[in-house]
Amino acid sequence: MLRYTVKRLLGAIPTLFLIILISFFMMRAAPGGPFSRDRSLPPVIEANMIKAYHLDDPLWQQFLRYTAHILQGDFGPSFKYKDFTVNELIWGGFPTSAKLGGIAMLLALAIGLSAGSWAALHQNTAVDYSTMGFSMVGIAIPNFVIGPMLTLILGSWLHWFPVGGWGQPSQWVLPIVALALPQVAAIARLTRGSMIEVLRSNFVRTARSKGLPERKTITRHALKAAMLPIVSYLGPAVAGIITGSVIVEQIFTIPGIGRYFVTAALNRDYTLVMGVTIFYGTLIILLNLLADILYGFLDPKIRYE
Repeated sequence: MLRYTVKRLLGAIPTLFLIILISFFMMRAAPGGPFSRDRSLPPVIEANMIKAYHLDDPLWQQFLRYTAHILQGDFGPSFKYKDFTVNELIWGGFPTSAKLGGIAMLLALAIGLSAGSWAALHQNTAVDYSTMGFSMVGIAIPNFVIGPMLTLILGSWLHWFPVGGWGQPSQWVLPIVALALPQVAAIARLTRGSMIEVLRSNFVRTARSKGLPERKTITRHALKAAMLPIVSYLGPAVAGIITGSVIVEQIFTIPGIGRYFVTAALNRDYTLVMGVTIFYGTLIILLNLLADILYGFLDPKIRYE
């Protein structure tokens, strides 16, 4: 297991390098610059700021300098949030994004696994059709539609929950629900398909023929095997729901890492965009590795040689 983990981590190095390379030159190719919107600045001051951040150097020199700082764990200063470094902004916003995404994913797992299993146990019935119908709606409607709808109906019309902020637990409800609904739909559909296949397998028929109660057959045998595609899906899904909740954080004014990313992209804050992108890529790699390791606990046939 240790050898497999080390090999996977070493193999991630070229991937991270490509992420840094492509992101760096894509950001520089975008129109404008970090100081192009500050029209109130005199040209001399703007030129001095560009020189201070070495933005007037050749691109290859900027890239080498940036890569050297990355190897030291330094994402550099933010061009717009001048009182903070990129490291401070990321670690300041990540706990909020992690809490938002973590609760939303736990909610999605609880509801999605239950709904998918229930639909599989009642295949081709009204329960199955209605569950999958709601799942399709959840997948089809994006977050930037669900969020304003929840805000309008449950916040502005019914006054059940606050429509913004993150300080009180009552302010968590709407953004968590908006972020969790698409994941509930996806997990429910994956669980249903996997569970139907597992319920037809030989080991489940053997467990039933031995007189094992249906509840224990489902929970001890079928559900564990049906979790394999869910675990594979959770790797990128958890990373996406934690750091990719850009729309939800914007709608509900949540000070998370996704909101910083949007602001940085609009302001051409090169270092902040790059820092969030690298952080996001690293998180995906680590979570995918964790998902592969969990495979071995769910399926004894898997060996890491």
